[in-house]
Amino acid sequence: MLSIRPASRSDAEAAFDIRRQAIRHQCSAVYTAEQISVWTAMPLTDGYRDSVGQNYYIACDGEQPVATGFIDLQSGEIGAIFVLPAFMGQGIGRRVLLHLEQLALAAGVFDIHLDATPNAASFYKRCGYEGHAQSIYVSPTGLKLSCVPMRKRLYVAGARAIDFG
Repeated sequence: MLSIRPASRSDAEAAFDIRRQAIRHQCSAVYTAEQISVWTAMPLTDGYRDSVGQNYYIACDGEQPVATGFIDLQSGEIGAIFVLPAFMGQGIGRRVLLHLEQLALAAGVFDIHLDATPNAASFYKRCGYEGHAQSIYVSPTGLKLSCVPMRKRLYVAGARAIDFG
């Protein structure tokens, strides 16, 4: 049975491994082997551990962590939706994304955004995100990767749209 819970700092190693495996499995069609190697060879830092403990959610199959997701409720940014390769194609990524969107709604955040890897852009489009233009994401370590900036406006069921400017 799948459950989604807030991550703790102690989940950082599992989250880091899920990230690494998902990138290596899914991104080889859109990034060079060198980019993937540099991206996944980055060390597990205290900053990453802190971020996991503050903003991440972990999806677990029983007790096993199988997916991650990140949300910054101050900026409305969603990211780090990674699923272990053995669990891909089961709707887990969509469930994590919907969970994060519900957290945003509950916090009064109605405009959310993310930077999708080119291979994941179609997934996000199916989930209601808009964005087509290619851009460059620069990681905190300076790695440059192509991405697709995407946005979604969330609505409370049955409510009229509110323009926040």
